[in-house]
Amino acid sequence: MAQPQKPIKPPIGPATQLCMSLAARPGRFGSRFQNRLYEHLGLDYVYKAFTTTDLAAAIGGIRALGIRGCAISMPFKEAVIPLLDRLEGSAVAIDSVNTIVNNEGRLTGYNTDYSAILEVLAQAGVSPETAFLLRGSGGMAKAVAAALRDRGHRKGTVVARNETSGRSLAETYGFSWAADAEGLSAPLLINATPLGMAGTDADRLAFPEALIAGSEIVFDVVALPVETPLMQAAQRLSRQRISGADVIVLQALEQFVLYTGIRPDADTVAAAAAFARSA
Repeated sequence: MAQPQKPIKPPIGPATQLCMSLAARPGRFGSRFQNRLYEHLGLDYVYKAFTTTDLAAAIGGIRALGIRGCAISMPFKEAVIPLLDRLEGSAVAIDSVNTIVNNEGRLTGYNTDYSAILEVLAQAGVSPETAFLLRGSGGMAKAVAAALRDRGHRKGTVVARNETSGRSLAETYGFSWAADAEGLSAPLLINATPLGMAGTDADRLAFPEALIAGSEIVFDVVALPVETPLMQAAQRLSRQRISGADVIVLQALEQFVLYTGIRPDADTVAAAAAFARSA
């Protein structure tokens, strides 16, 4: 029996839908993941990563040029909100946006980080009874804190040097705040800062090694590189690990669905994720 033919992606032309990302440090994963899915499914889309020093102009360009969708990364997840027309429920709850969808010039903000974090915590078997330390107070930390609260976690501390944003995040979601992790401990450690990310913070450890040794589960939201200093230390100390690589696939998949209205099967997603990580 003849095998069904793979759909052929149309050549780029006037009808091609452009999707993009905005980040302080543009990465390759999103572009490779999205474009691989477009190619596999024969979709007339193309995806490109950008950075900007003029966020308002960049968002105006999305509207003016009919760009279909845009992934938003640090440090723009909160600053972008006043530039949008409306927020979907997840973005409202977290007051943070990681995805913009353009429907005929009307820009809607979403947050797919939240659902991805819920899923990876469930997949890892993390009990809602588990106490935690969450380092960070930015957009990703908000998504993590909201997911933890909504899973039923009640014992946790937000660790953030910025007292204003740290206290605000902790109080919003019913947790404690501390300026640093000295004297603290918890079974679950979560890094939601850029520490360990490729670039100037690549060699920095998000938690002291002694604190990692006293934990049970270590979750680093940083996705690139996969093996951050925190993940390496957790491996060395035989702690259970949850990688940001798992989060990035799940949130990128939800972005793809929002942009295209199509949900690929699990094998197609896995293949695209493997391709995106291969470079």
